[in-house]
Amino acid sequence: MINLFVGFDPREEVGSHVFNSSVLAHTTEPVTICHLHKPALENKLGFLFDAGSNDFTVTRFLIPHLMNRRNEWAIFVDGADMVCQGDLAELYALRDPTKAVMVVKHDYQTKAARKYIGTKMEAPNTHYERKNWASAMLINCGHYSWPDAETIARTPKIDLLQFKFLPDERIGELPVEWNWLADEMGPNDDAKLLHWTQGIPGFNHYANAPHAATWQAYHAKANYATP
Repeated sequence: MINLFVGFDPREEVGSHVFNSSVLAHTTEPVTICHLHKPALENKLGFLFDAGSNDFTVTRFLIPHLMNRRNEWAIFVDGADMVCQGDLAELYALRDPTKAVMVVKHDYQTKAARKYIGTKMEAPNTHYERKNWASAMLINCGHYSWPDAETIARTPKIDLLQFKFLPDERIGELPVEWNWLADEMGPNDDAKLLHWTQGIPGFNHYANAPHAATWQAYHAKANYATP
């Protein structure tokens, strides 16, 4: 069983359902999908968690705690601005028990000063080191390095996003196809996980982004019964 955690923000909810559709279309092993809904997590855990440009900026780091720190692995993806074109079983097979987390180690400067243009989510597209590393993670939930929920609640979100709680040797590397930044890096027919970092093609401003037709196809699939 693959444990998949997906970011959730009600302002971008359509993207979450499109992503789920793409996962089920390609994944060859059973997968459980848990959406990180911030109000529910705060109610359950008794802490308030910071938000950034979306609601799951911080809550993604709760996954080992939510998995009771069992000696198991989980996958996190932003999801709401992604489409999965690969088999998550292939991603899951890449886990390295010597690592606390495995990510695509992007090294880029964003092309856009603002993101989510024309929506209620519009915000500055701030650059920082290790930007988007945490947007797709293969997580070793039983690793001792992961902080508890209270620590996560009081840690600055930028420190979490840059994995400052982990030594560098505990951060493994995934192939770039597993977090392909379509609007920053351009088209790639071999991408296994497409990620629109500036805004999904369902937002008017990004209707012609690279691979927009792929997003639209999964949107149509998710709405098959009620076109």
